[in-house]
Amino acid sequence: MTDLIEVKTADLVGEALGWAVGMAEGLELELEPPHYNTSWRVFARHRYTVTEQAKRFNPWEDWALGGPLLDKHCKGFGMLQDGTESRYRAFAYNRSSGFSRLAGGPTILVAGCRAIVALNIGDTVQVPKELMP
Repeated sequence: MTDLIEVKTADLVGEALGWAVGMAEGLELELEPPHYNTSWRVFARHRYTVTEQAKRFNPWEDWALGGPLLDKHCKGFGMLQDGTESRYRAFAYNRSSGFSRLAGGPTILVAGCRAIVALNIGDTVQVPKELMP
């Protein structure tokens, strides 16, 4: 396994954000090293009765992955017209604990993913150093 570094949830982007969301969801994650002009990428391993596969895990940019997570965790969204980078807001809520978190980002998916991480892990998270820009 790679070395982990501590990162503020509000600063998570790209693959590091995907890793943190996967950890918050309890997924079995793998790192794919760079090849064919790509950077490090996050994959989630899915095990079935007789087969298994690793699928790309990028919920911060893929609505097919991020949308269901936002449906599951995020109960409110908004946008601020203040000209800042984090103009979108997402509100994640855990019904069983009554705990909630608000996070921002440059897109609704990024804001929602950060809110999910903040809700389930906290204001800082451990991510592989290779995933940080």
